[in-house]
Amino acid sequence: MGVLRHLYVQVLIAIAAGILLGALRPGLGAELKPLADGFIKLIKLVIAPVIFCTVAAGIGRMSDMSRFGRLGGRTLLYFLVVSSFALLVGLGVALLVRPGAGLNIDPAALDPKIAAGYAAKAAEAPGLAAYLLKLIPDTFFGAFADGNILQVLVIAILTGFACARLGDFGDRVSGVLEDIAKVFFSIIHLVVKVAPIGAFGAMAYTIGEYGVGSLVQLVKLIATFYVTSLLFVLVVLGGIAAWAGFSLWKFLRYIREELLIVLGTSSSESVLPQIMEKLQRLGASRSVTGLVIPTGYSFNLDGTNIYMTLAILFLAQATNTPLTGWQIATLLGVAMLTSKGASGVTGAGFIALAATISEVQTIPAVALAALVGIDRFMSECRALTNLVGNGVATLVIARWEGELDREQLARELDRGPGPARTSGTGAAAAGGAQADPLSD
Repeated sequence: MGVLRHLYVQVLIAIAAGILLGALRPGLGAELKPLADGFIKLIKLVIAPVIFCTVAAGIGRMSDMSRFGRLGGRTLLYFLVVSSFALLVGLGVALLVRPGAGLNIDPAALDPKIAAGYAAKAAEAPGLAAYLLKLIPDTFFGAFADGNILQVLVIAILTGFACARLGDFGDRVSGVLEDIAKVFFSIIHLVVKVAPIGAFGAMAYTIGEYGVGSLVQLVKLIATFYVTSLLFVLVVLGGIAAWAGFSLWKFLRYIREELLIVLGTSSSESVLPQIMEKLQRLGASRSVTGLVIPTGYSFNLDGTNIYMTLAILFLAQATNTPLTGWQIATLLGVAMLTSKGASGVTGAGFIALAATISEVQTIPAVALAALVGIDRFMSECRALTNLVGNGVATLVIARWEGELDREQLARELDRGPGPARTSGTGAAAAGGAQADPLSD
């Protein structure tokens, strides 16, 4: 029974138990949502300080500030190319498979109140100027209180630059931040032990609240989305990983615990600190990991992008709404903008979808009600694809920057996600002392 000591086995059992309870006792299952919410809140408790300490210390240790500008430019370029390709993949599959053809959904028969709620949330999204201003917090600690990842990232970058300008004193401050980060990683190690409880509550709630029956009518869309996302991960991200010199399969095995936690909670944010730690353990420098992962959670959402164009074309097909080539191109352009800033929390992808449809006003907004019942089931796949995409992006950009210890990467991938050795060398060690790893 020693296998039960592994966290990923415990999470798998919890997911199965949650599905079973939700199917047999849906009322009780729906009441277990606080278990999932509590676990995610515990993780979010440490996300902001982990990002701040990691990014600020990483930049503070840099001797060449132009390197940071180059890193930021390459990161945004990678995000733009890969996430745009994900949008095109979703669009192409929707045109080829036509998952909504033949459903003949009558918008007049749908409840307009359901779609109106999401459309209202989408309407609250700020314009470009307002969005950029929102990146600046009202106060230094306000970003930490609100848990706004991008605002914390801005503060961390400023702090890192300040440390780099202060010479020896700034270097000592960076060392203190690295030591503080170890405390928060230790907190994560404690919190992650209750991940099975969170996964159990989330799955019991999902099945109990929405029911397996809600999948039947729209099973073609769900299957198409899952298969498309899987092929994107294996073919596109697998090809990128091979180009970068590592095996995607070994990488997926290495982050299996994080993948299962995301599967159970439907939120990639639930493993943000853990994935940052594991990527550093794989040899990516602290500065690259600290910048790419938090930024990617808003700007490199491959799963959300695939879902956006696939769902838009599905709704058009299901409601018999004809779309011209120009209208499809417009929807693609708007989706490219609205998908940026959709964070890794559950439901953000659906709100981005509502924003796209509301902005273009080609497809009846009320048609969104047709997807509400199954969105929770698809959010799991979105979150998983987003997580893998950002993990691969970090390793690729680290190699691009010459800040990936490839020997350590190969050694860790071959060894698997067991207890890490503390004698990191190369690029990872140059990024600062490594925090204690998560144990199985």
